[in-house]
Amino acid sequence: MRIFRMFVCAYLLLLIISLFIINILFYNQGLKHTRHYMVEIERACYNISKGEEIEKKEFQYITNIDKTDNLSKKFLEGGSSDYVIREINGQYYRIDYISKNIINKLAIIEVNLIIILLWALLLGIIIYINKNILLPFVKIQNYSYELSKGNLTLPLKEVKGRYFGKFIWGLDLLREKLEMQKLQELKLLKEKKTLLLSLSHDVKTPLSAIKLYSKALSEKIYSEESKQIEAAEKINEKADEIEAFIAQIIRASNEDFISLDVNISEFYLSEIIYTIKNYYLDKLSINKIKFNIYEYSDCIVKGDADRAVEVLQNIIENAVKYGDGKFISVSFSKEEDCRLVTVSNSGSTLPENELVHIFDSFWRGSNSDGESGSGLGLYICRQLMNKMDGDIYAVVNDGIMNITAVFREAL
Repeated sequence: MRIFRMFVCAYLLLLIISLFIINILFYNQGLKHTRHYMVEIERACYNISKGEEIEKKEFQYITNIDKTDNLSKKFLEGGSSDYVIREINGQYYRIDYISKNIINKLAIIEVNLIIILLWALLLGIIIYINKNILLPFVKIQNYSYELSKGNLTLPLKEVKGRYFGKFIWGLDLLREKLEMQKLQELKLLKEKKTLLLSLSHDVKTPLSAIKLYSKALSEKIYSEESKQIEAAEKINEKADEIEAFIAQIIRASNEDFISLDVNISEFYLSEIIYTIKNYYLDKLSINKIKFNIYEYSDCIVKGDADRAVEVLQNIIENAVKYGDGKFISVSFSKEEDCRLVTVSNSGSTLPENELVHIFDSFWRGSNSDGESGSGLGLYICRQLMNKMDGDIYAVVNDGIMNITAVFREAL
């Protein structure tokens, strides 16, 4: 903002200097001599010779016209110092004139006013930009940094301006969503921790019983065979209890840990394809990856348009990361009441036996060595497609990876 204020001050200073220079130029122009008066003198002499009445207001440079029968000293010395004597029809005419440029003061005032108005208009535009664009941006410039630090409690004040209103509204929605996800994660962690503590406590009871029965058998406390068989059965029973507790722990660890909200509606297939095309056409051309979207017939499908774009973006990002960079294509097909969108990329090195695991959470294939990632991209895609009543699957043919997202048509 300091630089901007300096710019405004420089702008106003430039206005003052420009006005000063323009007025100096007008003044200097008025000091210059001109020969325009000769044209007026000749015209006046011609009119007099024709017997026409002469009016001084018709001339700019002629100030006075006198006539006499003889050239007296008084006639020659009076009036202006700039004059000419002409003899016309037997009489002498003294024509006084101005040899310097005549400056129209009204024109100078008008020019100054126009310049001031134009500069005022530009200054108004600058002030408008400062108020509606720069100042709101200054207020939010540190907001993304605060979000990155995890400061999610401070809401961003809404701005009614057309330039940043939606942007700030979106940032605040992002903050709220991140805060909600953070609370959900904390809640989930608390529930899982409580469950583990509870199960750990429950395991202690059958484990203690097993240890007691095992010690009794090892020390031959039970002399009767029936008692020994009963103790063995008790050990087996308690082991089954522990096994059930372990199954609960495994089931809890496999529960969905990512909250994915999906707003089911109807949208045109072309909407998401248009977004994907605009996003990746230039990006992939910069990376020298051939990107082709085949022709398709538009239709209305069910789901969440934003989530559908997210699914295709995840698939294409995987294609960029794990492909050989030769080509990525998007093709389309139809099966019954479904539209299939297939993203294909060259250079797939994923073994056939690993293909069934690519949609599992935190799973990464043997071809991911040296590539960063969490193993959640395609897992999220599967969760989103399931919530949109769709499906997703993958096929590898001759080194070409094909991942297909299945969308249901709206009836």
